[in-house]
Amino acid sequence: MTVALMWEARAVPDRGEDLLAWARTQELGGDPPLRRETFRAPQDRVLVITWWDAPYDADLPELPEPDGDLVTRPVHRWRFESVAAD
Repeated sequence: MTVALMWEARAVPDRGEDLLAWARTQELGGDPPLRRETFRAPQDRVLVITWWDAPYDADLPELPEPDGDLVTRPVHRWRFESVAAD
């Protein structure tokens, strides 16, 4: 089964590039994911998606919370299982 972990944070105003750089340098530890992608969006938001070959409820490494002076709110996290690939 393929599991995707999504991590999304919003930087304090004008710190989007700092949050993006922080997210790109974070190591996950253990075996690497099948795939990892990092995105940015308006309002200084950063999204990281990692794909894993694992059961849905597996204990998988996730990115940590950034320092409070970098983000406006707690990180949002979601977990999905793949049901089809096009």
